[in-house]
Amino acid sequence: MELVSTIRHDGDGGVLDDLETVRGTIRWLQRQPGLPAAATGDPVADEELRAAVVGVRRAVRALFARVVSPAPPSRADAHRLMPADEALALLNAAAAREPVAPQLHWPDEGPPAARLLSAEDDPGVRLVAALARDAVDFLSGPERERLRACHAPRCVRYFVRSHGRQEWCKPSCGNRARVARHYERTRAADPS
Repeated sequence: MELVSTIRHDGDGGVLDDLETVRGTIRWLQRQPGLPAAATGDPVADEELRAAVVGVRRAVRALFARVVSPAPPSRADAHRLMPADEALALLNAAAAREPVAPQLHWPDEGPPAARLLSAEDDPGVRLVAALARDAVDFLSGPERERLRACHAPRCVRYFVRSHGRQEWCKPSCGNRARVARHYERTRAADPS
């Protein structure tokens, strides 16, 4: 969800892209604690890595649009969605770029835990593959059924619904939607 949320509204009716530049991509990567340490400690990002991360994001947003269908997708993507088969191919190829093997870690104190051991030396490949694997896990998991696109005015986010009546990603989006509906009702009632 963090990767998909790098496209957001700017507060003035436009859209901001946190990954628009290499510098913006580095800033975003540094704020992601769950990504491979080599990629987030002091990332060596360049245009090639930025483009690969953006490609995974485009694929995931296209697949999110497929999940929320027949409801409309996010307004940020509606006019430029990647075809679903192309998105699947891109996501699967990105996930497959890093050969990994599950390893069991069992400390003297505490429960055992599984982690992935990578055979990949390139931190950029590890980063893109980790983002793609996270998306695969989400899209094949139970939370997928609760995925929604926020349709509040100016919002372009996807969110996981936390309760049955949730319609917006944040309370502020709900407030904007209610204000917009009120404005439309009062405008329709006033013929002048």
